[in-house]
Amino acid sequence: MDSFKALLIEERDGKVGNRFVEMNESQLDAGNVTIRVAYSSINYKDALAATGAGKIIRRFPCVGGIDLSGVVVASDDPRFQAGDAVIATSFDIGVAHHGGYAEYARVPGDWVVPLPAGLSLYDAMALGTAGFTAALGIVRMEENGLTPAKGPVIVTGSTGGVGSLAIDMLAKRGYHVVALTGKAEEADYLKSLGAAEILLRQELDLAKIRPLDKARWAGAVDNVGGDTLAWIASTMQQGGTIASIGLAASHLLNTTVMPFILRGVSLLGVDSGYIREPYRHGVWQRLAGDLRPPHLERMSRKVAFDALPVLFDEYLAGKAKGRVVVELAGG
Repeated sequence: MDSFKALLIEERDGKVGNRFVEMNESQLDAGNVTIRVAYSSINYKDALAATGAGKIIRRFPCVGGIDLSGVVVASDDPRFQAGDAVIATSFDIGVAHHGGYAEYARVPGDWVVPLPAGLSLYDAMALGTAGFTAALGIVRMEENGLTPAKGPVIVTGSTGGVGSLAIDMLAKRGYHVVALTGKAEEADYLKSLGAAEILLRQELDLAKIRPLDKARWAGAVDNVGGDTLAWIASTMQQGGTIASIGLAASHLLNTTVMPFILRGVSLLGVDSGYIREPYRHGVWQRLAGDLRPPHLERMSRKVAFDALPVLFDEYLAGKAKGRVVVELAGG
C-alpha cells in the first residue's frame, strides 16, 4: 500500500481544525480488517468533530468520518476475506479511531458488517449512520407496539439526514407522517418523501408547554431534543412511543412525568453508536429490504473528497438537507 490521502482532525494551541495529509499503512490504527474506502458521508456529528464545535473527538489527531463503505484488502478475521464489500460505522470510528475520511481504514472485525445484497457501496453511505439510526428507531418503536393503525407519527429535524430517511421509511410502511420543520420552503421536498402534513416550528409556542396537552401522536422520531421533545411528550396519545435520537437544539429536557404515568408514553433512547448483535446486522438487512427508503436517490448527493471541509459549515448552520456522500475510491 502506497501513501494515501486523509482528512486529519488536530488540536493546536487549544483550537480544533482539520487538514488533508498523506498517511501510510503504519499510521493506521489497530484492527484486523483493512479496507480500501469507496465512500464515506457527512453527519452532523462529523461537522461537530471536524470543526471543534462540539466535544466529539476523544483523541487527537484522528482521521474524521464516522461512516465508511469499501472493499477488504487484508483481513485476519475469518469472517472477512480480501475482496469482500463491507460497511463500517459507529463504535469509535472517526472520534477515537481513524475513520472514513481516508482512502484506507483499518478497524476491528466486530465493527464491520458485510454489504447486504441489494445495496451498493454508494447506497450504504447514502444511508450511513443516519439511515441506520432512523431504521433502528423505527424497529425499536414497532417492538414497543407502534403500528400505522394507531395514528400519526411526527418527525422533527425533518430535512436532516435522519429526519428525511425516517419520513421515507415510515411513509413506505404506511404511516401518516407529520414533518416538523422550521423551513417552510422545504415543504415540497418533505412531501415528496412521503410526509402527509407539514407542521412549522414557528407555529408552536414552546414557551408555554403544558404537562399534558391535546393528544396527537402515536409515535415520534425526535432529532432535536430540548423544548421540542418536551412538547412532543405532552402531546402524545395514550401508549404513544417516542424515539429520542438527536439533540440538535438542546440536550436538556424540561418536562414532567405526567405523560409517562398518566398516558403510558414510552421514551426510547436510540443509541446507534454501540448497539451490537442481533440489531446491527439485522437493521442493515432490513435497510436492504422492507426499510429501504424508496427516495434514497432523491435525498442524496455525491461530493468529491476535496470538497469535504467546506461543507461542514452547512451542517453547523442548519442548512444541510438530506444526505451527502463523499466519494473516495468509488465503486
